[in-house]
Amino acid sequence: MKHVMEALRKREAEEKLPVIRMEIDYELVTLHDAMLTGDIRQMDKSKRKLSELRKQLIEWSI
Repeated sequence: MKHVMEALRKREAEEKLPVIRMEIDYELVTLHDAMLTGDIRQMDKSKRKLSELRKQLIEWSI
């Protein structure tokens, strides 16, 4: 049973990691655009979202 659970976790991680990376890329573009326009609110929002995504990336990488 332990091996089955590990296999399921690994498969789920293989599916989630690319999605998280795409979200990070998108949020980095959003942050860049906000920096170019000087949109402080969007910069803060993007930074918070990137922090959440970083935590998810670390969690699923283990």
